[in-house]
Amino acid sequence: MKPVITVVSAAVGLLLSSVTHAEEITMFDYEEATSAYQDAYLNAQFDLQSGNQDQTSFSTDASANYDQVFSSADRNTRINFVGDTSMSRGSNSDDTTKKNYQALASLTNDMYFNPTRNNAFWYSKAEIGAQTDMVDPFTKLTVGLGYGRVVNATPMAKTIRVVQELQERGLLTGSVSRSTYQDVANIIAREPEYRSHYGSADYAEYWVEDIGKALGITLGARGAIKSYDVLVNERISTRKYGWLVRAGVGAVLTNYDGSDTKPALELGAEYHYPISNQLQFSNEAILTAVLDDGDNGFNASNAMSLTYELRDNIDWENTWLLNYSESDGSEDLMTNSLKSAFRYYVSNVISLTLTAGLSKTEDHIDYDGTPQTDRNDDIDKTVQLGLTYRLK
Repeated sequence: MKPVITVVSAAVGLLLSSVTHAEEITMFDYEEATSAYQDAYLNAQFDLQSGNQDQTSFSTDASANYDQVFSSADRNTRINFVGDTSMSRGSNSDDTTKKNYQALASLTNDMYFNPTRNNAFWYSKAEIGAQTDMVDPFTKLTVGLGYGRVVNATPMAKTIRVVQELQERGLLTGSVSRSTYQDVANIIAREPEYRSHYGSADYAEYWVEDIGKALGITLGARGAIKSYDVLVNERISTRKYGWLVRAGVGAVLTNYDGSDTKPALELGAEYHYPISNQLQFSNEAILTAVLDDGDNGFNASNAMSLTYELRDNIDWENTWLLNYSESDGSEDLMTNSLKSAFRYYVSNVISLTLTAGLSKTEDHIDYDGTPQTDRNDDIDKTVQLGLTYRLK
């Protein structure tokens, strides 16, 4: 009877061990240390048509996006810039070239009161914007309170990819513990520190070597080259988890219409959830109310995205953008935009995108054929092939 019990115990122990080893590591296993990340893109689309029309028609769109975040236990600092410009001309002989641009930059600083006990913080925010036909640039200052935390889990995503590649090539055997994943992710997150200490030309050899030490192996030439390839040459989308809410008061110092200082209220929220190691969901919403006797107004926007990593070099990106504005002196305006894009990374810095989109603007004004009314009653449908250059 004793040998039977021994065999059963061994089998159960082996089963439990295999279950433990097979347990999947996710983004939520990452405990954020001090880290930083940057996303910077230039996007462009161009369309040209000629023949069977009065004149050659064209349309071109270019946009730039920049997002840099510095994270630590007691502070998060975010620098954000979004800008786009377009130029187009119709096919009729009397159609003229139209040019438009808009840009908005912001600096947000979240300071946590006591990060070891809760996620309460105070924040300050500065914004500046510009657009076509403005009288003055838009400038705004805000201070307020918030609660919650968003964790940049991209270092864990990169760690998972490195471990997968090393295991598939037989360069790393056995199971890897959660603590080891965390140690490697912390080293990956410290890339700017390595670059600063060793210089941009030499830092990678020390960085990759320390990653091997954290894994408990000597990477060798094959392992070092493959790890560097994953970390530097592959494009791994920014991964986040967590939520936060914020509320603040401030002032619009100058506005596009040339108006003077007006008090403002701001409410904001964001939520990020990595559904799997390949699928990321994000949503950011903000509402701003401008208070002015007889000319009150507010603007609400919501940006939702779902990104799926089909392959190491192909992402499927889906976005829904909602903007709503209302003021005492004009009609309400609401714009909905849905886009689905396949992004193919030719290299780490250049990608091709195929985008299909639907957009609808509701301004409560019916188009009657005159120049005074915009033609936006119907749903706009677009299919575009674009080129994206990744700066960071």
